[in-house]
Amino acid sequence: MRVNLVNGAGAIKEVKVGFSWTTFFFGFFPALFRGDLKWAAIMLVAAIAVGIFTLGIGAWLPGIVFSFIYNKMYIKELLEKGYRPADAQAQAALQNNGIMAA
Repeated sequence: MRVNLVNGAGAIKEVKVGFSWTTFFFGFFPALFRGDLKWAAIMLVAAIAVGIFTLGIGAWLPGIVFSFIYNKMYIKELLEKGYRPADAQAQAALQNNGIMAA
């Protein structure tokens, strides 16, 4: 499900709620393309660290873990930066997924 978030200046961001297929297939690149440099770096370092300890075999494990949590983290950071749900449907979706309090 996709929801729209809007900030005080009127900028609108459409974000996906739930599992991140792009992170699953492309690792840290979706975060990098969204301009979320902090999480892109964290994902890259996690993949490198796990890859080193497993001789490269387990480098995909952090990508699977982040696929389940990245969209939620991204939305929470947007909310902290001043974005708000654009409509009641977006707010309900965020509340149902545990991203916003009721």
